[in-house]
Amino acid sequence: MKRHLSTAILALALALPTGATAQDEDGGTLIVELNRVVPLDGACRLTFMAQNNMNRDIEQIVFETVLFTTEGGVERLTLFDLGALPTARPRVREFDMQGLACENLGRVLLNGVHACIGEGVDPEACAGALNPVSRVDGVEVIG
Repeated sequence: MKRHLSTAILALALALPTGATAQDEDGGTLIVELNRVVPLDGACRLTFMAQNNMNRDIEQIVFETVLFTTEGGVERLTLFDLGALPTARPRVREFDMQGLACENLGRVLLNGVHACIGEGVDPEACAGALNPVSRVDGVEVIG
């Protein structure tokens, strides 16, 4: 029995990555979920739920974001400032995109971390921890 357990532990240890990543160092993920898309008069409201599961509070995080049409063309490049994200506490942020029809939105790309500010936090760690998600049918979120 002990031999089988030792073999299983060794196999598991060999399967784990050897290098530490920003996600490992900060202890978790940074979930950014497109939760809802609502048409407004002359605009489209994008509602995001973000949860910082890293081991450090984020005082401010800003993503360089690209919105794509349903045909795959770039509709616009913009910055989404999600503000402060305390550890393990979800936050909801809304962005009104003037001149965008919601039905024409096909994909949201979190292209990079423009700013990630907090004690002991760096933009590379935030980028490495990013886990983009979409709850909106027909709109993919990638990063």
